[in-house]
Amino acid sequence: MKRRILRTIMGGSLALVVLLSAARPGQAQDTKAPYPSMATVAQYLMERNAEIALARSAAPDSISRDAEVLVLGRHGYETAAKGKNGFVCIVQRSWTAGIDDPDFWNPKLRAPICFNPPAVRSYLPLTIKKTELVLAGRSKAQMFESIGAALDKKELPPPESGAMCYMLSKQGYLSDRDGHWHPHLMFFVPQTGAATWGADLPGSPILAADDPQDRLTIFLVPVVKWSDGTADSMAGR
Repeated sequence: MKRRILRTIMGGSLALVVLLSAARPGQAQDTKAPYPSMATVAQYLMERNAEIALARSAAPDSISRDAEVLVLGRHGYETAAKGKNGFVCIVQRSWTAGIDDPDFWNPKLRAPICFNPPAVRSYLPLTIKKTELVLAGRSKAQMFESIGAALDKKELPPPESGAMCYMLSKQGYLSDRDGHWHPHLMFFVPQTGAATWGADLPGSPILAADDPQDRLTIFLVPVVKWSDGTADSMAGR
């Protein structure tokens, strides 16, 4: 059950970005998958004001109202609103999932996420790079190969200490399996064992997901309220 949940958050949420089973970057796409190839770019785009509002819904208003907001254009993310608190809010699309995730090309996915300053500097560049490669016509395998090369050359930074994000929007759509799942926080660290945070243990509120291709570990902490202050009615399930 926990494995399925992690796949939903980290794979379907684009966001969310974690391989939960071993898969080689060069493996062929499964033609039986529900989304075997990329849809037209237009299907991944949103009306600009709607995307700004959705991006801001990732975090409480006290944070998101002063955050910079990026929206997706035909060639990558563009600044739609300047910020003044160092946070950046965006709506991630499906290609930030793991290479083997069935929702990798799902054009319906929308994952509102708001990064704190350390994550803006050290994790957001990964999302931006993946997006630029995909919109430039790179295949799934080519995109992951390019990301690996950029990490090798240190063109993409490792996770910075304190890097985290908010995913508190009940308007998001993280996967065909679980919709918006639960409000949660995510913490990005260099690859490390779940035990260092006490994650995945009986009674622990922390979940862990290792992402060997992006060379990081993500710790997830579900919380009880959405960004608008309403309670998560499914909390504890």
